[in-house]
Amino acid sequence: MTPTLLPDAPPAGDGAIRRPSVYGSWPEMTYAGVLSFLRRTYTRDIGGADVVVSGIPLDLATTYRPGARLGPAAIRAASVQLAELKPFPWGFDPSETLAVVDAGDCWLDPHHPHTIPGAIRDHARRILASGARMLTLGGDHYITYPLLQAHAERFGAPLALIHFDAHCDTWPDDSPDSLNHGTMFYKAVREGLIDPAHSVQIGIRTWNDDFMGLHVLDAPSVHARGAEWALQQVLSIVGDRAAYVTFDIDCLDPAHAPGTGTPVAGGLSSAQALHIVRGLVPLHLVGMDVVEVAPPYDHADITALAAAHVACDLLCVLAAQRRARR
Repeated sequence: MTPTLLPDAPPAGDGAIRRPSVYGSWPEMTYAGVLSFLRRTYTRDIGGADVVVSGIPLDLATTYRPGARLGPAAIRAASVQLAELKPFPWGFDPSETLAVVDAGDCWLDPHHPHTIPGAIRDHARRILASGARMLTLGGDHYITYPLLQAHAERFGAPLALIHFDAHCDTWPDDSPDSLNHGTMFYKAVREGLIDPAHSVQIGIRTWNDDFMGLHVLDAPSVHARGAEWALQQVLSIVGDRAAYVTFDIDCLDPAHAPGTGTPVAGGLSSAQALHIVRGLVPLHLVGMDVVEVAPPYDHADITALAAAHVACDLLCVLAAQRRARR
């Protein structure tokens, strides 16, 4: 049967599936069209990509409110405004410098939870083997553990960890098969995936008797000393080490990010967090994720929007690094 095709349309709209190049942008109706992160090409063909965006829709590891499985879709939807103009304050379109594609979501079988860690590791291994960097949209924070395993294999262990969160996620857990979004970095330290001496946690405001040697810039310290102080601490601690960035959206105060599973009062503002993220350009970033957006608890999409801003700024950090090398 001969397919019936729509007549040729102008070079505008549905760029995720129509734009002929993985570079650049074209006009979109902000409120319509095929969704991908920042309207990037939606494809499983990642050859030649500099950065691969993908979602990991998991929330089986939550200890309180589920819902983060809907996070990747919400972040993509919230990103449409950011694709409309050059991101502030960068003044350039990262897609003019980096080949960024959206490869969709990692396939998970929620009815066989024991298969999930391996599925995430294999998903990451395939992307990293292509030579691309990963920008991953969660999903609950457990996903960072198998992602770290894959990144440590690719870039060498131990990595430096830059961790934005209300929770330290280093509570003891010696069960190798547990799915728990509060113990990943306990395991990562014990397994030598991350180096505590060159790792830093920002925005912490929950207690743990043992922070396992990681540097902690708790939320009160950031409020008292400022975001620029926190940024300088991060740059000094991480130094020239290969670093992985993980941003749990509950690092932000619930006033700025209500749509998350375990909100904690007293957190960073969007402005404080974005200032720190935007200052990471001097560092050697090998991977990054934004996690714990739970749309059922959000209001007017402000949590998803904050997450989309963080993810966009992380892309801009990589683009700024590339531009500086030219």
